[in-house]
Amino acid sequence: MDLFDYMRANTMEKESPLASRMRPTTLDEVVGQKHIIGKDKLLYRAIKADKLGSVIFYGPPGTGKTTLAKVIANTTSARFEQINATVAGKKDMEEIVKNAKDSIGMYGQKTILFVDEIHRFNKSQQDYLLPFVEDGTITLIGATTENPYFEVNNALLSRSRIFELKPLEKQDIRELVMRAVYDTEKGMGTYSADITDEAADFLADVANGDARAALNAVELGILTTDKSDDGKIHITIDVAAECIQKRVVRYDHDGDNHYDTISAFIKSMRGSDPDAAVYYLARMLYAGEDVKFIARRIMICASEDVGNADPNALVVAVSAAQAVERIGMPESQIILSQAAAYVATAPKSNAAYMGIAKAMKTVADTRTMPVPAHLQDRHYKGAEKLGHGLGYKYAHDYPNHYVTQQYLPDGMEGMRFYEPSENGYEKKIREHMEFIKREAGETE
Repeated sequence: MDLFDYMRANTMEKESPLASRMRPTTLDEVVGQKHIIGKDKLLYRAIKADKLGSVIFYGPPGTGKTTLAKVIANTTSARFEQINATVAGKKDMEEIVKNAKDSIGMYGQKTILFVDEIHRFNKSQQDYLLPFVEDGTITLIGATTENPYFEVNNALLSRSRIFELKPLEKQDIRELVMRAVYDTEKGMGTYSADITDEAADFLADVANGDARAALNAVELGILTTDKSDDGKIHITIDVAAECIQKRVVRYDHDGDNHYDTISAFIKSMRGSDPDAAVYYLARMLYAGEDVKFIARRIMICASEDVGNADPNALVVAVSAAQAVERIGMPESQIILSQAAAYVATAPKSNAAYMGIAKAMKTVADTRTMPVPAHLQDRHYKGAEKLGHGLGYKYAHDYPNHYVTQQYLPDGMEGMRFYEPSENGYEKKIREHMEFIKREAGETE
């Protein structure tokens, strides 16, 4: 690097966004995500020991996926390459693979490839990487905001360990905000700024786990606020609210925040009180809460608390979520009100929620029990010789399209996971299941 390259790099670093400058360079500087990088956790030990295998970081924006990749880059003795799947093509990957082969062949040095937004790669692009991940030419680090089980090829998934990053806690965001304001090396400390506790708490609260959003607001506030007579830039709650584009709703007596309000909103829908549900919806909308976040909570409630007592509740909630994305505010408040009122007044059942919770625990406790032979796929070559699919009874060949046969694995016969309630449509489901079993000669 010559003098001009050094000056250019130094200038770019100083002028880069605050969120970028504040990125940790070591594991000990990372805030949050202790469930995967606590000192007793596998990922922490693997990074420290420079023994990292291929991994995929999955989580919402601003939770530290790229940050962890940068920390690994600063920690590892391997070559570190980075590409973004939105702009990288096959030629870019071919060049990286060639350099990786040269590096390991000439110097015995491995290559770590960080692919940001890996879900944007199509199947052929992901398939191209597979053999080089498999033979160790490259160690893959993928980052995605989308569920990797849907967006990443199974072959790559099977050769990678998945780590889910959670939205940062309020105290984590607050710590980053304070660092950003007062740190003189990476932060804005040279600007002689300060921030009130109320403003720091507000940013930590409304950032909703997204560190980047809070840091962007800090940077904007400091760069656009004039100094006061005392020579300082004061970041108040009003400045913070303007910079993060969220209304401030002050609760002078009870210390409410948006977590309490969303909790009350959900519990009001669950408790079948449409008036309270619409009231808390209005409070969130007035405070500038993300309408997509509200729509997601309504969808969850429609499934968790209404379920099959009224299957249309989920249809209404999903339709509302789609409409909100297409229409925007202020009309979206009408759509959200309709959906919240529908879910609140619908008959309630948590049978689906309880069923999957029990089933997940059973799977975790027993692992994967063999699928009964008669339920196994009989269409592939050699299946018949193995007895797969033999003896299966096709339900539509029998009265009421129901026939008694074993569906659960051996040793689990008779276990109940989904038990319809007596409410709404689930009462009809229960009656229907009792009827067809009775007609088939089964006893409850």
